[in-house]
Amino acid sequence: MAEAVVSFLVERVGDFIIQEGRSLSGVRDQVERAHTDLLFIKGFLKDADAKRRDSEAIRIFVAKIRDAAYDMEDVIEAFVLKVDSKRKGGIKNVLKRLGCFFIKGVRRHKIGSEIGVITITISDLKQNLQTYGIKEIRDSSTSLQLCEGQQLLRRTYTHVIDRNVVGVEDSVHELVGHLVKEEHHHRVVSIIGMGGSGKTTIAKQVYHHKEVTDHFDCLAWVCISQQYQVRDVLERIYVKLLCPTKEERDEIAKLKDDEIPGRLSRLQNEKKCLIVLDDIWKRETWDFLKAAFECHEDSKSRILLTTRNEQVASHADENGFHYRPPPLTKSESWKLFEKIAMSGRKAGIDAEVYTKMEELGKEMVQHCRGLPLAVIVLAGLLARKNTINDWVNIKENVGVYISRGFRRQEEEHAYASWVLALSYDDLPYHLKPCFLYLGHFPEDHEIRMKSLTRLWIAEGFISLTKQRQSLGETMEDVAYNCLNELVERCVIQVGERSSTFENIKTCRMHDLLRDLCLRKAEEENFLQVVKGSHINEAMHPVSSSSSMVTYVSPTGKIRRLAVYLDENDDKLVPSLGERGGHLRSLLYFGPDDNYWFPKRKELIPSMFKDFKLLRALMIEGMDDGEVKIELPREIGNMVHLRFVSLRNSNIKSFPPFLGNLICLQTLDFRVTGGYMFIPNVICKMNKLRHLYLPSSYRARGKLQLSTLGDLQTLNSVSSRYCDLNDLAKLGNLRKLRIRLSSSQSKNLEKILDAAGCVLNGIRSPRLDNDVGKESGAKVSQIVARCGQIYKLTLIGPTLELPKEFHSYSNLTKLFLCRCALKDDQMVVLEKLPNLKCLYLWGNVFEENTKVFVFSAGSFPRLQFLTLAYLEGITEWRAEEGAMPCLCKLYIKDCSRLSSVPDGLRHLTTLKELKTQYMPKLFCSKLEEGGEDFHKVQHIPSLIIQHPID
Repeated sequence: MAEAVVSFLVERVGDFIIQEGRSLSGVRDQVERAHTDLLFIKGFLKDADAKRRDSEAIRIFVAKIRDAAYDMEDVIEAFVLKVDSKRKGGIKNVLKRLGCFFIKGVRRHKIGSEIGVITITISDLKQNLQTYGIKEIRDSSTSLQLCEGQQLLRRTYTHVIDRNVVGVEDSVHELVGHLVKEEHHHRVVSIIGMGGSGKTTIAKQVYHHKEVTDHFDCLAWVCISQQYQVRDVLERIYVKLLCPTKEERDEIAKLKDDEIPGRLSRLQNEKKCLIVLDDIWKRETWDFLKAAFECHEDSKSRILLTTRNEQVASHADENGFHYRPPPLTKSESWKLFEKIAMSGRKAGIDAEVYTKMEELGKEMVQHCRGLPLAVIVLAGLLARKNTINDWVNIKENVGVYISRGFRRQEEEHAYASWVLALSYDDLPYHLKPCFLYLGHFPEDHEIRMKSLTRLWIAEGFISLTKQRQSLGETMEDVAYNCLNELVERCVIQVGERSSTFENIKTCRMHDLLRDLCLRKAEEENFLQVVKGSHINEAMHPVSSSSSMVTYVSPTGKIRRLAVYLDENDDKLVPSLGERGGHLRSLLYFGPDDNYWFPKRKELIPSMFKDFKLLRALMIEGMDDGEVKIELPREIGNMVHLRFVSLRNSNIKSFPPFLGNLICLQTLDFRVTGGYMFIPNVICKMNKLRHLYLPSSYRARGKLQLSTLGDLQTLNSVSSRYCDLNDLAKLGNLRKLRIRLSSSQSKNLEKILDAAGCVLNGIRSPRLDNDVGKESGAKVSQIVARCGQIYKLTLIGPTLELPKEFHSYSNLTKLFLCRCALKDDQMVVLEKLPNLKCLYLWGNVFEENTKVFVFSAGSFPRLQFLTLAYLEGITEWRAEEGAMPCLCKLYIKDCSRLSSVPDGLRHLTTLKELKTQYMPKLFCSKLEEGGEDFHKVQHIPSLIIQHPID
């Protein structure tokens, strides 16, 4: 929706006016006038969005408004950057600055003139609103009229029984149990899931289940949806529960609004009532209704609600039972598909044709990924196709056909076009660009949370209010909250969570929601996605197809570009010409997320010359193992860049011109290719928030880092090539990797004392000791200053941990590798009160250590334990009472370990034991009939991989 994009841009322009008022000297009046006009226009865009579907003229008009808003932000930012750059520089630059004063004055005047032109354009667009018959939408009643059709499509009725129900038996059984059984005391039972996941279908099956109808005295079903009247909802519930006569109905209709909640509440205390609230979208909805559901603690009445928003369920009852319908299995998907698409065919067609259709159907239904609505849409389409050729043609582009099915406006699928789109429409405007940005990432891609949220920040999608700042929140915190809200709204799915705090590490999109995302991005000219092999063709207006993943809008400038490359591509960047001059994001993805390399083995500098407004550049995994990449100098001219990631790419050098990128917030230079020389230019990037340097590098003298006051992540700082005194200036540092080398400071203790406050704020330190045992004490000194850590990684000789280490109450994750700890240090480790994850790799203890002993009561909170490459360990003992919370145990390549400890048989919490590259004798003992089988037979998942002789 253009309204969302323009709303976001209006806020950005407003932020510029507030934050950069001084820099806007000379053009502030123009900027404020344009901002006022955009605010005015924004009120009309809901109507324009609704009408542009039927009017090419309005569609073009809306595109012009959107582009003008983008252009205004671009030119203001360029102006501010020019002004600020002139203010910087000391006495040494005075003569140089005076010498080019006239040229800079001309440039500033030119940018000021551009602001004037855009201001006039916006003003003209404002004047033309009435020409197109576009009206301002302010009140909810008008919005209700616009949404009326959607509401009719979404309304559910209990008497309409779904004909196509498959694979819900287990879900229904579980939910019925939580509603009727005495041992369950949930006041509210919630069904949570994305659009089309079968929430309402399951709720209907529960509602009509015999155990439910026998158990409850009265039942009521009401569909809430996005537009509702509180009085109407509560009155309908009351009527359905009472089953009143006509006279009683008339009496109810005369009740005052504040009388109905009390009557409903009393009725639920007197009788066993089941009330189904289908399709609640917002927490506020529950707040408006909840007075009617206040009951005594011993009330037998229950609420069953369905929602796409996890926050709604938690808000209604944080102690309630929250259920997420699982996706259909392959067999269930096929059974549902067969019921719709194959019904009646067997008797009417040749057996060979039927068999072929069956084969094609089983292959196609896999594309639905277990989403019931997708299976229904696909099966409904194929039910009307009677030839093998028809089925083959659909199979060739099955993803597109499923998508088209969701956009059908006829027959029983008329509602499907709204099912997923409503989730997007319901997003607040600040979340809509965050959602659309997900369209950059390929199908089935595991999206790293940190990369995604930092890209959002680089694009300016995330704002930090003074209130949030005063509460200690960072932009990263706000961005993570946005990601979490998208998860709670069921528009994206969680991939992997951290093993300690359950924070989201990766996320992904269901194929159909990704298709929705790309279609919305296409409508808004927000994003363009191209396959590298079609990189030139994709620059011209074409229609979407499955063979060429290209989404192009024929109007407007290209703002963001995602390029999917394969091994045959010979270009990295398309020639975008005028349409590419305003590109903000350029993200590359290699084939199947593997390492890749362009056919021509080089980046072509001329291709980067036009991208002067680029904010985000991601070229990861570009490595063929041989040829090193030389970064083109043109990247140094992209002074608007906020995010640059070259992670896992084989880069030749760290060029000095990167120092020109003074707006950089994230620089991920964890490149491959061995040692690299780093010039002393990082100090110029004083807006850096996250800096990842290569694991091994050199420098001439010491790299200056003290200017990076906003830095939160520093990976890695070498004691040989960096001045550790600079750490005292990095007050926002939270994640730190230090590599101790032979030339580390002799005054380390004094340095650490000076940086004490900073180190105490570190949450995740990693220390690499490249020197040897003589520096083990240095490692311990640093760890002793980091008293608030949640995660700790120690690699290399440490010998002894700090005396107070056992009391590190925040420490939940610990990785130890080649630490050569003394034997008595196990006593220190096992007392860590909240340690959840422990990884022991290599010679963690001294070489003469042969036996591990985990005493009774040790590691009280440990859930995940990994033992790997412990070559000297021959025996491991775990006394009864050790590791009482252990869930997963992983043992890898501990070649001399003879058996698992007897104490494992007492661990009822242990759900998985996995071994890799362990001796065959060790593995055979674990198998059924083996002498250690009695220790592990209670473990549900026993995985033995790659036994060795």
